[in-house]
Amino acid sequence: MAKHRIYTMTFGGVYPHYVTKAEKKGRTKAEVDEIIRWLTGYSQRQLGTRVKNGTDFETFFAEAPAMNPARELIKGVVCGVRVEEVEEPLMREIRYLDKLVDELARGKAMEKILRG
Repeated sequence: MAKHRIYTMTFGGVYPHYVTKAEKKGRTKAEVDEIIRWLTGYSQRQLGTRVKNGTDFETFFAEAPAMNPARELIKGVVCGVRVEEVEEPLMREIRYLDKLVDELARGKAMEKILRG
C-alpha cells in the first residue's frame, strides 16, 4: 500500500519539502532547482510547469528530457536504504533526487553534488 502511494504523489506536492529542507540549512531554492535540472534535463520553465500542474513522480521522470548518466555515481543511504541497491527503477530515480537534496542540505559543495 505504501509503495502505491509514492507513485500517486505529485512532484509538485513534494517539491516544497525539498526547498524547505535546503533553506533550513542555509541553501536556496535556486540550488534545489539546479540539482533537479542537472538530474533530469528539464529547463527552469519546464520544471516550474511540472511543479504547478500536478505531475506525478512516474510521469515526471518518464518525461524528463535527458536523465543525467552521471546520476549512477550517486551513492549512499537515504531512509536507511543504499541508493545504489534500489532495484525498482522509479524508486531509484526518486532516491537519487532525495540523496542530492540531502547532500545540499548537509552543506556539500555544489560541484561535488553535481558530480563535477
